[in-house]
Amino acid sequence: MARTVSVQTPKGGVPPRAGLVLSSLILGAFVCNVNLSVANVALPDIGKAFNASQTSLTLVAVGCTLGLAMSVLYFGAIGDRHGRKKMLLLGLIITIPAAFLSAFAPNIEGLMLGRLLTGLAAGMAYPTTLALVTALWSEGTNRTKAIALWQSVSGASAVLGPALAGLFLEHLWWGSVFLIVVPVAVVALIMNLLFVPAGVAESTDPVDHLGGAISVMMIAGLVLGIGMISAPNRLMASLVLLAFSVILIGLFLWRQRTARYPLYDLNYASRRLFWVPAVAGMVVLGSLAGAMYVGQQFLQNVLHYSTLAAGTAILPAAIGMISVAPHSAKLVDTKGSRFTMLLGYSLILPAFGVMLFTWNEGVSYLFIGLAYLLMGAGVGFALTPAARSLTSSVPVAKVGMASGTSDLQRDLGGSIFQAVLGTFLTLGYAAAFSKSVAASPQASSVSAQTQSELTLSFSSATKMAEQFPQYQSAIVSAAETSFLQGASWAYGAGAVFIFLGAVLVFFAYPTRDKAMAMFADYQREDAVDASNSTAAATV
Repeated sequence: MARTVSVQTPKGGVPPRAGLVLSSLILGAFVCNVNLSVANVALPDIGKAFNASQTSLTLVAVGCTLGLAMSVLYFGAIGDRHGRKKMLLLGLIITIPAAFLSAFAPNIEGLMLGRLLTGLAAGMAYPTTLALVTALWSEGTNRTKAIALWQSVSGASAVLGPALAGLFLEHLWWGSVFLIVVPVAVVALIMNLLFVPAGVAESTDPVDHLGGAISVMMIAGLVLGIGMISAPNRLMASLVLLAFSVILIGLFLWRQRTARYPLYDLNYASRRLFWVPAVAGMVVLGSLAGAMYVGQQFLQNVLHYSTLAAGTAILPAAIGMISVAPHSAKLVDTKGSRFTMLLGYSLILPAFGVMLFTWNEGVSYLFIGLAYLLMGAGVGFALTPAARSLTSSVPVAKVGMASGTSDLQRDLGGSIFQAVLGTFLTLGYAAAFSKSVAASPQASSVSAQTQSELTLSFSSATKMAEQFPQYQSAIVSAAETSFLQGASWAYGAGAVFIFLGAVLVFFAYPTRDKAMAMFADYQREDAVDASNSTAAATV
């Protein structure tokens, strides 16, 4: 089948009614990002409602990001071929029933299913928003500014989600947090239907459905395998899933090398200005997601913040992201992507330091707000150059692949880092509580089943404390102390990952002038490939 590409170049570098178009796309991204984070604030209430283990709570937290991560490459490719606007609208439509399924889930398994479906809907909508920004705004300053605004609002909305959820939980039940996006999704659906152009730089190449199916299974196996590794009696299942995922990764790479129309073109993915920012952005966004996941539980379990207070406590992160957006865009143009990404990393690392060394039972909000402000500003500086580098490294017809990769930074990175930091939290908590039980004068009278319940999760321990009022104070105190140890393990792991990410950017990403020359080389290569494809199609 001959390859044909439809390209519509915006006049003046921007689409007609650019403000309405960008607002529509940002609102669509807002829906997806709020959905990613609203569960975190409700986790303590969900844990009590279903008597859920820490592992089950981790799976609820990563359910939406898992659904998005496992589908984003496949759905991004379908959008590139069959209509990005159609995929965006379909994703917003499916978001609505998925929200109701989550809100009224009868059990923890039903909630996991609802969150997974929400993620699949986001996998249709979210990558399309960045793909359309890249296709509708021509290469240059206008596109960089549009991406910076899209990125900052997208990131900030993930932080605003817990604040809105906390407000709802002050007056309603835990399921209400999943209904927050419903009216916004309706408005976004109408705006994108009316204002966003269709058929911009879309390819008519066939979709590699086999490669898509493999990508879905390999990402799901990877995230679930990591998430289950610390669960009681689930180590073998976790190792099987991880081994299965490794095999599928090999099959996926083989398929993409041999397929005539690959889902994920490894020739583009192997470009240094593509894979380095892809990995760097994944570390940044994954660290943010992991820190929010652990931090929300710390604020409620240890500091006894209300759900509203816990949700609004992280607003400094949103302020940091939004406030640095225009500066990030300017720095990318003047200093280059490498400098701007490293600046972001230099703010995130001390944020983890503040969490690790000051977040204890008596910590002042000053240090909580400071950590989140540093985290938000660092993410804001790091993500604009990462997204811009990704989308500029491929031709516009392949931008779905780049936007899908950008989304994987958030979704796969968020899933993995929440699972990894959740694992450190679980292991540290269990180790500390087991030690506390062993040191207790009543250690001999604690049955194996009781100890298993106590070390399962914070919510499980507090629920058991209600059954033994004579020991309630001691159990809750031990649970809080144990949670702090687990949280410290998680923050330390996050700091290590951020340091390694900064090392990667420093040594592997080129300076501004060299990067600009490499972008120019990519464009020449892509122009030659397009000419060859056109010539072949006419033969």
